[in-house]
Amino acid sequence: MSLVKLKIKGISYSQTQNGAYALILNEVDGDRKLPIVIGAFEAQSIAIALEKEIRPPRPLTHDLFKNFANRFDIVVKQVIIHKLVDGVFYSSLICERDKIEEIIDARTSDAIALALRFKAPIFTYKNILDKAGIYLKVDPNKDENEDEDSILVEDIINEELEFSETDNYNSQTTEELNNLLAEAVANEDYEAAAKIRDEISKR
Repeated sequence: MSLVKLKIKGISYSQTQNGAYALILNEVDGDRKLPIVIGAFEAQSIAIALEKEIRPPRPLTHDLFKNFANRFDIVVKQVIIHKLVDGVFYSSLICERDKIEEIIDARTSDAIALALRFKAPIFTYKNILDKAGIYLKVDPNKDENEDEDSILVEDIINEELEFSETDNYNSQTTEELNNLLAEAVANEDYEAAAKIRDEISKR
């Protein structure tokens, strides 16, 4: 399966939903973009890594990982976004120590935050980009001052919200909720997991 190299185009935030961000990745030799919804902390960490002049007074979690890896001669060689299941991207860190390569599972937002700190390239498989990659269409009626990526993130986040609003946990049995909770955690959908946990706690 062929790999496609990606670069970070930027981070968009939702003007209507607080704390909602999308990381926009662009294929290096093409025009498709891969938008990934990420959390506020990860967005901040990626933004700090992109802005070279910003240095937090104390190391962030991803800075701590980098310092730890440097101390023990571990290098992140590359990041591969290798799977897409139900809208969730799965990634791997390809690491090397003493010329021995190891593959470590990671959330995509964390993997990219680390890739920036290690100056490691980011890849995905062509079939994932075929499935989730999008072209930004130019609307002749759109105001020239409007940011295409800002409009894009609104569409992505609104789709996720519409999906989450259809979840009605009141009608589920406790056993079904426990199964849903396990599934949400497995899919790294911690927001849904928190809602399900709250519903279980009420009972």
